Amino acid sequence: MRENSLGKKGKSYRDIFSKTPVALMAAAGIWLQSSSSYAVEEICGSCSYQVSVAGEFSHERERGVDRIEGMGENAQLFSEAIIGDSFAITVLGLPEGKYSVVIGMAETQVRAAGERVFTVTSGGKTLAENYDIFADVGSYKVSHIIATVDHSDDALRGPLKVEFVASKGNAKFNTFEVINDTGARVVFFGATGIADPFSAEATKVPEISEAAIWRNPDQPMEARIKDLIRRMSFAEKVAQLQDDAPAIARLGLPAYRYWNEALHGVANNGIATVFPEPVGMASTWNPELMLEEGRIIGIEGRAKHNDYTSKNNGNSTWWTGLTFWTPNINIFRDPRWGRGQETYGEDPFLTAQMSVEFIKGMQGDDPKYMLSMACAKHYAVHSGPEPDRHRFNAEPSERDLYEMYLPQFEAAVRDGKVAGVMSAYNAVDGVPVSASKFFLTDLLRDTWGFDGYVVSDCSGISDIWNRRAHAYVETAEEAAAIAVKAGCNLCCGGDYNALMKAAQTGLISVEEVDQALYRTLWTRFRMGMFDPVDMVPFNKYTIADNDTPEHSKVALEVARQSMVLLKNDGILPLQRSKYKTIAVIGPNAASKTMLEGNYHGSASKPISILDGIKQLAGPDIEIITAIGSPITTRRGGAGWSEQDNSTTRPIPELKDEAVAVAEKADLIIYVGGITALQEGEGFDRTEIELPAVQ
Repeated sequence: MRENSLGKKGKSYRDIFSKTPVALMAAAGIWLQSSSSYAVEEICGSCSYQVSVAGEFSHERERGVDRIEGMGENAQLFSEAIIGDSFAITVLGLPEGKYSVVIGMAETQVRAAGERVFTVTSGGKTLAENYDIFADVGSYKVSHIIATVDHSDDALRGPLKVEFVASKGNAKFNTFEVINDTGARVVFFGATGIADPFSAEATKVPEISEAAIWRNPDQPMEARIKDLIRRMSFAEKVAQLQDDAPAIARLGLPAYRYWNEALHGVANNGIATVFPEPVGMASTWNPELMLEEGRIIGIEGRAKHNDYTSKNNGNSTWWTGLTFWTPNINIFRDPRWGRGQETYGEDPFLTAQMSVEFIKGMQGDDPKYMLSMACAKHYAVHSGPEPDRHRFNAEPSERDLYEMYLPQFEAAVRDGKVAGVMSAYNAVDGVPVSASKFFLTDLLRDTWGFDGYVVSDCSGISDIWNRRAHAYVETAEEAAAIAVKAGCNLCCGGDYNALMKAAQTGLISVEEVDQALYRTLWTRFRMGMFDPVDMVPFNKYTIADNDTPEHSKVALEVARQSMVLLKNDGILPLQRSKYKTIAVIGPNAASKTMLEGNYHGSASKPISILDGIKQLAGPDIEIITAIGSPITTRRGGAGWSEQDNSTTRPIPELKDEAVAVAEKADLIIYVGGITALQEGEGFDRTEIELPAVQ
């Protein structure tokens, strides 16, 4: 599944609402009677997991509740409803697994079929398409949408997110339930159980008589950014400090999703040019080639962004933004580390040289506008172990810190002028990096001269206080406040909602929030998102500039230069005249998903190793094949990673087949190894040898 962001089961906002008078809630605009909707977020204060509803909706009392049939013991929960054009329910911290989602609703307003029609999705899966409550069960009767979803760890693919979009009238729900694969109810709430976490004062819109200048390209950028900030309520400012920044319709500010990926090509957004993984890029030892690869990724990212925003009133959603959270410039010190494939290897100098050129290519060389934005991650001292990354405390020596872990980040800032830096999950010498003024301000900004934005890794802010992570402070509001004060400007996820209580209790000032927002909004101004279309040179790119033959040639050249020959006993290069039959054996021979790595796009014309051998062999050489064995007999560590090389055939049968095929051949090419199921984000390998079954 693809969802929003954030991880870890966190503290609920129960303590906020238990002290909030109903009159104050009403003043904040929570209990609405009209059907008009507005941009808002509400939180479930009694849920075991952090649950929020965000988007364009209103929170309404139902009419004639006593007439609704089928409520059972949940009658009270149907007394209110969430109704709106477009909104989403987000559940933070659910463990990886398969879940049933049950959405309850009753029609109390429309009187005919076709008046309320909406679609419910979760990631790439449609849970209900063009659903019409009245057409299904009529009015004043409980109806349910029931669907199964596969959820991966929050830190990998974001939290569980269920989205509602109306095509006629408004979307609606009264109750929401999540059941795990054992049949246990893990989330259950009704519209009655959520409330706006912001006070009336926080939602108050500033009264400003001067004309807005933030869209005027003739004005200085600093003045423009500050003009936009001063027009926001405190609640709107807090919402803009999260990676899924909502639109502010009254200001004409489009929605923007900061989280995007482009590790080795634009990821998760359909067809794109797919390059080798960064560990392969580093093996080219060719910085100039990295400059060109970065440029291509920037162009394709722009093309996709331009295409989406032109069709959606300037709004962007997941995987369509221009703030790419790449490259990963951590040091690959232990070959068992699951994310080593994402890095440029174990040498900080080589990592610096390659990544600086990659960053320059992605961001472009226009003096005014950036093509796209790179983000150096994970800063700092982050090289595994993956299972402990949310609570790991690194204790490097001073020499190790400055010679191994920091040089490539300094180079990214000083030489690459990188726009973004992502703070790591781990702590260093007892202080979580996202809460470290030393790393995020003293060193990064004051010493190296960084002038971009800092974003937390997803769930990194909750790790600051979570007792299962660092437990550095006791509460969510303390964690949010200390992170902003330290220099973490943008939060991946919803943890900065706690800034409201932080401000109320004096933990943080409005000025400190404004400074974080300035650095965050700077990204959108720097890429020309609020300037006339014809002023920004990169707005010329269209979807026709994506996945071009020229881009494919560069990807091929990177692949060729990345290859390393470890041993050759005189067999290579193969002499065509010597072979009549070649056996290609191994579980990865025909796999295309194995070649993708992680954080990848979709190649338009993927070629497996077996496909390539067949093409080169031509009609005069017979190619015979056998799997030989499964990849491994151990369960994989990433259930969300789909692979095309699995088999249920008995191992003895596979081995016998491979032997028979080998006996017929003049030459054997073995294609084994592992896949994304054996190493990746969130889990490491336990050994570096081939799986025993191979």
